[in-house]
This record gives sequence, structure tokens and C-alpha cells, in this order.
Amino acid sequence: MSDDEADFELLALLQQSLGLDNGAVNGPPETRVLESAEYVYDNSVDVAIDMHSTKAAAVTIWRLMQEKQYSYKSWSQHELHPKVKNTNTVDFIFVLDLLNFCFWSDSNDEEQRFAIEYKGKKWTGYWSLVAALQRALEEGVIKIHVIVDLHTFRSSTSEEMPLLDKRITCIREAGQVLADRFDGTFISCIEEAHGSAAALVNLLVNNFPCFRDEARFEGKTVRFYKRAQILVADLWACFEGESYGNFHDIDKITMFADYRIPQMLHSLGCLQYSPPLDHHVQQAKLIKSGDPWEVQLRGCSIWCVELIRRQIVLHHPKVPVNAILIDFFLYDTMKEQEANGVVSIPHHRTRCIWY
Repeated sequence: MSDDEADFELLALLQQSLGLDNGAVNGPPETRVLESAEYVYDNSVDVAIDMHSTKAAAVTIWRLMQEKQYSYKSWSQHELHPKVKNTNTVDFIFVLDLLNFCFWSDSNDEEQRFAIEYKGKKWTGYWSLVAALQRALEEGVIKIHVIVDLHTFRSSTSEEMPLLDKRITCIREAGQVLADRFDGTFISCIEEAHGSAAALVNLLVNNFPCFRDEARFEGKTVRFYKRAQILVADLWACFEGESYGNFHDIDKITMFADYRIPQMLHSLGCLQYSPPLDHHVQQAKLIKSGDPWEVQLRGCSIWCVELIRRQIVLHHPKVPVNAILIDFFLYDTMKEQEANGVVSIPHHRTRCIWY
């Protein structure tokens, strides 16, 4: 950083210490996730975006979304997602995305992979978490955000839920923050955001350490905020843009940087990996959280989805589409392909609470 370059992080800390509202001083709230993604892309050497394939993917994604009539209403159509829309649903979504991270298994045996048995089915991956929470409610848990026992997440196999100890820590930490800062309810946090998706993301990352999904890359702090952003997106989709899901700036939410969307973007030819990274991913070797490879995979994925969104809007300017819907669609499509055995490359493997 040069002597005449503004240090916006230091400025934000000074404003906070003086009790100044960041939005009032600098305009509308911003998460700076997209800015971070562009910075990562501009400085990436191991992950590249193929522009021709990205434009082609935009055409394909838009066509398939139209054929399937894909919209935010698709969220509630999933079998396990809540159908009732009330304050209990808000609590459910808060805990769901508080714990929405790292579901991949070390086992190659599908029968031994961690699973939740619920309503006569075995659920794995993200759906195992949803099933566990729904099962807990049916077993008499009154307040979803006070679940703290291992019994809630009991597996139907010999493998337990990955990072289970960290999930319990996240629940207890968040419960304490809610009690101390938000009158014991996440609804107070939503109300404090005043209908701004970006403001709610910032409230989450500033008050709940387990939502503070950041890394250092090429001398700068870059922001991903995967779970904070998907929490806002799930509220928006569940409540269909009304009530607790009514955000006037919902389009500021980016794609959610995890391990599934990079996999899908690679299969579409949008993302290209350097030979060392490609070999590492193909061999299913671990990549440490915060490693330059991991940061590039996440940052370039966010920027790639943004380019896809811009391409769709360019050709269909009157039809609303945002990064949330593209992300949801790509995730669902990737899971369908996986179920059908159509996977061109494994997802990268990183054990962390961020995704």
C-alpha cells in the first residue's frame, strides 16, 4: 500500500469506534465480496476463466432455467425445506446456515458415508443437516437455536458428521451473541438491517465470528462471506421476497463460494486450473483453508458467476436474474449430475467452517 492510498479497513474501524454508521458516511451498505472476487481474479495464476465457455454457459444456464421455470420458489419445493413461513422458520434458517459447511466424506464407500435417517430415507451432504434439524423439531426441540447435544446429529452409519465439534461450538457461540446483542432472537438482527441484504451480511460478519469468512491474498484481505450471504439468500427465497425475506438490495449478494460451484464451473469449461492444481484436485488431496489455491478457486468462481449473470442480463435485460438463482441452479444441477455418475472432476477438498 502506498502512502497516499486509503486504508478502508482502518477507516471502518475508526468509524465504528466513534459510533458512526458506515452506511450513513459512505452511502449504501456494501459487502465488498464482489470487489474481492475481482481482485482475486486479476491476480490469479492457478485459476483462469475461459470467456468463450463462460458466454456459452450463460446461454445454456438461462435456457435450462427457463425450461425448468427455475425461480426463488424452487427453494421451498425441495422436500425438506420448511413449508410454513413464520418466526420459527427464521430461527430454522439461521441455524441451518450457521452449520452449513463441510459435508464431504473421507469414505469412498457410500454405505459408510455419514447419513441422517429421517422419514424412511437416508440423507447425505447438505440435506443431512436439513434432515437432522427437521428430525430434532419433531423430537420436541422447542428452540432450534439452543440445540447443543450430539444426539441431534446422530448418524445412521459409523461415520459421524464432519467437524461436529466445530458445529457445536458455532451453535453455542451464536446463541451467546444472540442473547447478548440481539435480545435472544435473530429477528432483531434482521430488523436492524432495515431491509438491506448487504447490511444484514455485515451485521452477521461483524457480530458472529463464525461468519467472518475472510482470507489474505496478495497483500490484501479478501472477503467471501459464503454462509452469511446464503443465510440472507435463503430468507429471500423462503419468504419469496416478502416479510423477513424482503431486501431492497438483494442483487448485491454474490454466488456462494464453496466446493461444488467451482466443480460445476470447471465441468462447463468456464474455469481452468494450472497443471499442479488440476493434479492436486484430481488426486483428491487436501488444500488448506486460506491457501492461495483455495482462495483463487473461490474468488474466480464468484467472478465467473458474475460474468455469467452479466451475460444473461445483456441478452435478457427485462427478466430478473441474480447470482443467487444462478448459484442455486448450478448447485442443484451438480448434485443431479453426481447422482447420475456424470462428474468430470472431483471437487476440491478443504476442511473448514467457512463452506
